[in-house]
Amino acid sequence: MTYNNQPKPDDRSDNAEKLQKMISDTEQNIHQAEESLQFTDSETQRQQIEAKNDRRRESIQSFKSEIQDEINQ
Repeated sequence: MTYNNQPKPDDRSDNAEKLQKMISDTEQNIHQAEESLQFTDSETQRQQIEAKNDRRRESIQSFKSEIQDEINQ
């Protein structure tokens, strides 16, 4: 039996659009997490949410850099 496995072609034509959607989704997650801070009395949970939002902001910066890379190619 012969296998004819072919890799899928590398299609990056919509990478910038996908990255922009990821930025939008991440910004929405930040907003929802900040709203949830109003309802917690736990300092530990508050710190965890704030730390996660910091990581999300770093991700957004990375996404924006990737968009610039995609545009400049």
